[in-house]
Amino acid sequence: MRNLELPGRSPVHAAGGMAATSHPLATSAAIDVLRSGGNAMDAAVTACAVQCVVEPQSTGIGGDCFVLYAPKGSGDIIAFNGSGRAPGQATPEWLKDQGVSEITQHSPHAVTVPGAIDAWCQLLDDHGTRSIADTLQYAIHYAREGYPVHDRIASDWKRCEAMLAKDPTAKRIFMSDGKTPKSGTLHRQPELAATLEIIASQGRDGFYHGAGAEDIVNHLKSVGGCHSMDDFATAAGQYVDPIRTSYRGHEVYECPPNGQGIAALMMLNILAEMGLDKFDRLSPERLHLFIEAGRLAYADRNALVSDPDQVNVPVEKLLSADYAAQLRGRIDPAKATVDPASTGLPGGDTVYLTVVDKDRNAVSFINSLFESFGSGLVAPKTGVVLQNRGLSFNLDPTHPNCIQPLKRPMHTIIPAMLVKDGRAVMPFGVMGGQYQSFGHAYFLTNLFEYGLDLQEAMDLPRLFPNVGAPVDIESGVPADTVKALQDMGHKTSAPSKPIGGAQAIQINWDEGVLTGASEPRKDGCAIGY
Repeated sequence: MRNLELPGRSPVHAAGGMAATSHPLATSAAIDVLRSGGNAMDAAVTACAVQCVVEPQSTGIGGDCFVLYAPKGSGDIIAFNGSGRAPGQATPEWLKDQGVSEITQHSPHAVTVPGAIDAWCQLLDDHGTRSIADTLQYAIHYAREGYPVHDRIASDWKRCEAMLAKDPTAKRIFMSDGKTPKSGTLHRQPELAATLEIIASQGRDGFYHGAGAEDIVNHLKSVGGCHSMDDFATAAGQYVDPIRTSYRGHEVYECPPNGQGIAALMMLNILAEMGLDKFDRLSPERLHLFIEAGRLAYADRNALVSDPDQVNVPVEKLLSADYAAQLRGRIDPAKATVDPASTGLPGGDTVYLTVVDKDRNAVSFINSLFESFGSGLVAPKTGVVLQNRGLSFNLDPTHPNCIQPLKRPMHTIIPAMLVKDGRAVMPFGVMGGQYQSFGHAYFLTNLFEYGLDLQEAMDLPRLFPNVGAPVDIESGVPADTVKALQDMGHKTSAPSKPIGGAQAIQINWDEGVLTGASEPRKDGCAIGY
């Protein structure tokens, strides 16, 4: 239990249902759905749709979605991959012929076909009790009538002024007076409201066919893209088999590649035998082991993780005990030895949310545009902000992540689920682009090795060994720890913004109680009833 004399907040406890998101309006909407008889999937889609309006820098209907689902708390975890694919014409040869030597942040070639709306509709059809029309009503209201901009969102939004000014529609919608809105001001997105209303009345066809898709495709073509109406019409996510590993008596579930969840499992496998509980939670010894394990897991992620429909990803080998031991043997507990090789990949913004209902249906749900405001390209009639997931592609034909027609890029967004004794006991997730795999391992070890509660495990100061760069270390890490890490050979720096975000809900089956926590570095909250 935290020291109640110090700033902070306690975990939230409830016996009925619970939602945890990074925005209070989204959490509130989810609770309304649960109280009115909707289930966890209904509430999760409702909350995410709200966030696609009120957190426009982090997520949107022009992005992608991954979900893990435990029906009635079952340990038989269902995984859905709602990541979009490259256009059917996208080949490294075609791009070379267009004079493109690399895929850049705000290029139309970084825009993959959005998968979120397809995922929402499919998941509601299969596991919800309400229609897409029902779940979009809160989002439509906030887009049309306005929503107050919250503090962290205003800060992130302001960082994007120069980028937003490059696209006329982005500038018009998100910088109406030439500047981004301040916290506490009301912002509206009428074009997006109209688009959501069309989806509400027509379902997924309202997004992937007709005038809405034409607006997006025409805008991308106008700036050099090769997207087609057929690319949108044939877009579809898929159910996949989740991957897992064991840690401290629990099964940790992640979505498989093309997501980076495998790197989180690899880190847990490496660290499981390294005696983390011998060290203080913010000691240089513990953090050094994390940095080195993270660099090893991420090196394999960068070299091997891609779309398994087109590339062989050696999942079984990467998660084997023998391979974990091999990687563990490369770590020197006294000094930095693992090469921080570069990926060239930037960070990202995302929303993660989780909902558990009265029947203990548990949803682990994540939705993203990748970087802040994605590509920065906004379709002029629909108001849809387009993601830049294709930034993870490259043009080297020998690399697993080389762009190819209808290929999905390596993805950073990863929901997770903890299972014990055949039942789901905690849907959880971590936001923050490249940080997410590292964050999953850090959060779980905070819980299991140091006995922290959910909120304390999120509050603990963070670090992240950016690949090819110094280790970002938050200001809450003691100065003597930072100095000791530097003496071990680690280059360090202060992060440009707080590292990551998280939400989680624990299910206590014996007591019938839910316990939730929400990221203190964001604006959101956990609420139960």
